Amino acid sequence: MKTHRNLYEKIYNLKNLILAWKKARKGKTKKQYVIKFEKNLAYNLKTLHDELKNQTYSHRSLTTFILRDPKTRKISKSDFLDRIVHHAIVRIIEPIFDLTFIYDSCANRKGKGNLFAIQRFNRFKRKASKNNTVNCFILKADIRHYFQNINHEILLNILKRKIQDKRVIWLIERILGFRERERDASRFAII
Repeated sequence: MKTHRNLYEKIYNLKNLILAWKKARKGKTKKQYVIKFEKNLAYNLKTLHDELKNQTYSHRSLTTFILRDPKTRKISKSDFLDRIVHHAIVRIIEPIFDLTFIYDSCANRKGKGNLFAIQRFNRFKRKASKNNTVNCFILKADIRHYFQNINHEILLNILKRKIQDKRVIWLIERILGFRERERDASRFAII
């Protein structure tokens, strides 16, 4: 199995951070937090670059709110600066993992959006129903609290198999560790 090293410099590279900022702001240019960040864009990106380079970066608090669409969901949203970091990481490690996904996996993959998923679904539906001549049944399911319950140790072990850059793992652990603390704090609030 091929492993990857020396990725961390690519993550905090200023060009990568600029591209990550553009991705993070897409569709949000009128949001107050984006406008505020962009008032001192060069300074903010340079500060983020320095924090990542010196490994002094720390994930900010999550904003949690309730969304009803139609079912009730508890949503936790990262700070805009943290979303830039997330995009910067994804821009570098996504190509490493994308080739390992099955062809029909559509979630958050380039060129595999809703239209692709619907076309693949229709293809399988025609195949299973023998061109609509045989009844077939479809199960629609949602795994409750899926993302909140992902085992971070297993996830990190999967990442470590391909990524041999300890600083990339450190950064991902910073992000996951913070979310773990946030999840634990919400558990205590319920009790």
